[in-house]
Amino acid sequence: MFIFPDMIRKLLILIFGITPACLYASAPPAEYLKVTAQAGDGIHALLRRYQLATHSCNFDEFYRLNQLRKNAQLLKDKSYILPVQTVPFDGRTIRSSIGITDYTMALNIQRYNEAMLEAGLRQKPFQEDKLLWVPHHLLYCGPPDLGLPSPADMPETLPDPDAANSNPSNRVFEIFGEQLAYTPQKTKALAGHIYYLVSGHGGPDPGAIATYAGKSLCEDEYAYDVTLRLCRKLIENGAVAYMIVRDPDDGIRKGNHLPCDEDEIVWGEKDIHPTQLSRLQERADIINDLYEKNRRQGFARQHAIEIHVDSRSHSEQVDLFFYYQAASKDSQTLAEQLHETIRQRYKVNRVNGNYHGTVTPRGLFTLKNFKPPTVYIELGNIRNSFDQKRILLESNREALATWLLEALLK
Repeated sequence: MFIFPDMIRKLLILIFGITPACLYASAPPAEYLKVTAQAGDGIHALLRRYQLATHSCNFDEFYRLNQLRKNAQLLKDKSYILPVQTVPFDGRTIRSSIGITDYTMALNIQRYNEAMLEAGLRQKPFQEDKLLWVPHHLLYCGPPDLGLPSPADMPETLPDPDAANSNPSNRVFEIFGEQLAYTPQKTKALAGHIYYLVSGHGGPDPGAIATYAGKSLCEDEYAYDVTLRLCRKLIENGAVAYMIVRDPDDGIRKGNHLPCDEDEIVWGEKDIHPTQLSRLQERADIINDLYEKNRRQGFARQHAIEIHVDSRSHSEQVDLFFYYQAASKDSQTLAEQLHETIRQRYKVNRVNGNYHGTVTPRGLFTLKNFKPPTVYIELGNIRNSFDQKRILLESNREALATWLLEALLK
């Protein structure tokens, strides 16, 4: 009968005080599943592919087995050890193969192996190749504990930020990209605040298009990058932030030129509608459903922010300007707060200190149909050579997100 060395170790240490050194002198080492990292894989993406990303203990075990620091980068085509033990199947039962009596655990192990086969990650059923895959969390961990609200998931209630901070794996958000996936909480300044973030256009609709140095500039790419940077900063300060328009692989990008693509989707892993009115209605429906759900749970501090890049004649230079919902005092107050913060920042950072951005009500579809207080932001004129630098330069995109956060913190 095969009995897991790790299980023996824990039981003997607990009951008899036997040390790990004594144990491993007689017990065979465990065998683990080894896989090859694909292009673009991060630790979270790799563990998610093998249905291991819901338990923080799997992350800890992955770091231990591969002797990696937390949030380390993975190398394409390199082999890594997964927290999944490979155990010979005795041809009778999972329990007799592993040396357990827990029927529910055995059933969960069977279901895991079947899921891996269905996903194409196993080539044959364990009954044929006589090898069981046994994930670490089924043996040693409790229920899933990675429930921190994120740009990808939102639980029934907001968690305790201290509990989230106690485990770094709870702060991994793949949507921000490999380098910035780990997002530690810096403050609780925005705890209890919920933001619905919408970057304009996306998918089949790139928005306004211009050229710079012979390359195309698509509005949706630059609006998305600034919005995503703002999203991460909100989470760093304790807020819950939903990215409504989402790109599965862009993340927060470095450099000046952001290539145009059409792979954006919306919340719920849905494709973006091909017609404009359907796109706008879809976003309104998503936000309003989330807003009502959260309102019923008692969360009153909810806002939506929509970010675009305007398109005008080449000669027309504009500053950031803001629209708000005419019927919402909260929307107006937030717009004025954002406007004043940007004005103060331009006073310090622009050579002449001038700022001509405006804040006005407007009857745009989203402003009329979003239920939470909403502010609509235009970052500049994508066709004006001066305004282009505001979004082209990575440092400027980061500054914009930082200044918007500063306003929201007030």
